[in-house]
Amino acid sequence: MAEPGEREFATEVVRRLTGAGHQALFAGGCVRDELLGLEPDDYDVASSATPDQVRALFRRSIAVGASFGVIEVLGPPGLKGPLKVQVATFRTDGDYADGRRPLSVTFGSAREDALRRDFTINGMFLNPLTGEVLDHVGGRDDLRAGLLRAIGDPEKRFEEDRLRLARAVRMAARFGLALDPQTSTAIKRHASALTVVSAERVAEELRKMLRHPSRSTAVAMLESHGLLEQVLPELARHASHHPDHLPLVLRVLSRLPASVDFESAMACVLTGQPPATAVAVAKRLRLSNDEKDRVLWLLENEEVLEQAAGLPNHRLYPVLAHPWAEDLFTCSGARVGAMAKSASGLEAAASVLGSRSGAELDPPPLVDGADLQSIGIRPGPAMGRVLRKIREEQLDGLLSEKSQALDRAAALAGAG
Repeated sequence: MAEPGEREFATEVVRRLTGAGHQALFAGGCVRDELLGLEPDDYDVASSATPDQVRALFRRSIAVGASFGVIEVLGPPGLKGPLKVQVATFRTDGDYADGRRPLSVTFGSAREDALRRDFTINGMFLNPLTGEVLDHVGGRDDLRAGLLRAIGDPEKRFEEDRLRLARAVRMAARFGLALDPQTSTAIKRHASALTVVSAERVAEELRKMLRHPSRSTAVAMLESHGLLEQVLPELARHASHHPDHLPLVLRVLSRLPASVDFESAMACVLTGQPPATAVAVAKRLRLSNDEKDRVLWLLENEEVLEQAAGLPNHRLYPVLAHPWAEDLFTCSGARVGAMAKSASGLEAAASVLGSRSGAELDPPPLVDGADLQSIGIRPGPAMGRVLRKIREEQLDGLLSEKSQALDRAAALAGAG
């Protein structure tokens, strides 16, 4: 969502450019969102002004992509940093050599700029000073018809930037649009080419898909257009051996709350698969360590809450005390609903969580390594096993005093 005041600042940028004799318009996604009655994530401006002319008008500006005609204009410093609006010069693109960026750009007109964009719903302009929409590509008609359509030749659009294959699916799902038949056919024909896109860019598209309430529709469309094997090959392979698995995953995703984080949704995508799969996904997509750890933990513990009524405290309490327990309840609730299973386990877990304090769920350990060394137990794997056993018996209520724990540790070490 755009920062407060960003639209007003973007409008002021347009006003100043227009006052200097240049054409300037809101462009791309912000126009689409406003026509749909949505709050844009940000505001971009397209203009006939060249990068040098933009910088001459705005002292507080940064050349973030001057070779592509992009200047970032900064507003007055604020509490969270200055407002920022990117101003891009109208342009046409030359040939694409890497499936991502043009080898050259030529500054041009608003119409030429619209024709080089990806989808018609992203190719419109809006004059915020007059409210006039400039639509050279039929984007407004496509929005009314509920269509996502590539601008011009879809084959060429997808050859220019292969990530558009996944972006088309995400946008169609997000805005509840049907894919134009020619666009759909071109996606299927070029699906395997998505592999040339960097893991980081694919991961970012996947984050956007899974954070949005339309996540189930997006994953289903990935599968129907041959993109699942490129974006989520782990899910595609598992589903190929278990025909009922993908429908289950889609049901789980559809039962998640509208707003969930990427890690929770990803754990639901991988439901029923071994935790090692989460590690493989994180490595392939180059996820952050925090993302990997969260997905892995959720997957490792996905059945714990469902089985809570029959679990010993030492298995249940650490999960309930964990910072990500709320996410696990969210995922487990979606799983139980999708599988039409009894919710008694989740209810039992919620009851325990509601009736125990944090200190009861995660009390200070009765002994540590130094205590065990004081009774002659040397550091090493054996000490680790003794410490884990002592902790389990503490949580299960079998040990409550340090002296008891030390006696028990000595016995365990002797038995080992």
